[in-house]
Amino acid sequence: MKKTRVFVIDDSALIRNLLTQIINSQPDMEVIGAASDPLAAREMIRATNPDVLTLDIEMPRMDGLTFLEKLMRLHPMPVVMISTLTNQGSDVRLRALELGAVDYIVKSKMDIRNGMESYTDEITNKIRAASTARVRRLEPLVNGHAHPAQPRPTIFKPQNSSTEKLIIVGASTGGTEAIKDFLIGLPSDCPGILITQHMPPAFTRSFAERLDRLSKIRVAEARGGERILPGHAYLAPGHSHLLLKKNGANYVTELSQAEPINRFRPSVDVLFHSAAKYAGSNAIGVILTGMGKDGAAGMLAMRQAGAYNFAQDEASCVVFGMPREAIAIGAVEETVSLPEMTRRVMNRVAAMSSRSVRI
Repeated sequence: MKKTRVFVIDDSALIRNLLTQIINSQPDMEVIGAASDPLAAREMIRATNPDVLTLDIEMPRMDGLTFLEKLMRLHPMPVVMISTLTNQGSDVRLRALELGAVDYIVKSKMDIRNGMESYTDEITNKIRAASTARVRRLEPLVNGHAHPAQPRPTIFKPQNSSTEKLIIVGASTGGTEAIKDFLIGLPSDCPGILITQHMPPAFTRSFAERLDRLSKIRVAEARGGERILPGHAYLAPGHSHLLLKKNGANYVTELSQAEPINRFRPSVDVLFHSAAKYAGSNAIGVILTGMGKDGAAGMLAMRQAGAYNFAQDEASCVVFGMPREAIAIGAVEETVSLPEMTRRVMNRVAAMSSRSVRI
């Protein structure tokens, strides 16, 4: 068996040793080097060319974000951030994902003192996923600045749009950037959107606020009991499943702290199954990049209930696991690249609107 070769960067000797023990305990991976900060690591990384890098954020001489940006511009490779919570918290970690980190693991200072054995499954599973991830080079700096973003084409709103239509989105590894790219092209009066992204509780509010700043639509962490409105997106909070329900003639959100499904709470399957039950053919399903199979069974239930479903294609996914599983069981009508997803989904909304008018 070819082992995944991992390089560890963390300023704590304790953490470096614990990560080394955890990784080396797995039959399919090994630590090939470790360093206390990025400057000490640079030549070692060039010499060893690891498959995956684990990276702390708060380190002496050069912080993890600065190093990550340089790395992803010059020599991109899969990176998993493993760091304690800081005063800047979730905004820093969202920035890491924006710069190209595949995933993150949040650990508290209390957990460090008590050892990291409880993180073994999370650490090793995320390293496995990262080893298969597609990483992209950041745009080179010009005069100290990144290239300005290209203007996005306007997405024309459908005629005779109905508030009854819904867009239901699920994602995991790589999903923060994929969801951002999908949402920012949507018109302000698009159908209401429900989103489940695998994230811990400390992240979802900041993620929703970031999406709200970048998008024409309003984006918020779901509170439960809200009426779902056009031009609004509701993100599952990290502590609860998000479900679609009906209250009379209106669609509303519901939160549940039931047991995790497919190891996750929030779970994409929980959201998709609720959409199948309450929205049927009024729903459009979208499954984006992610590790594992969460969402596949729920998306099949949506299709069987009359929904029309899209999956992100392999070439544009960071990790193709969730879309691949949904495609494999026949849950998907169209497989679409991420840059095309917004346009194709809105074309489908327009087609649904036209059909409802003829009826």
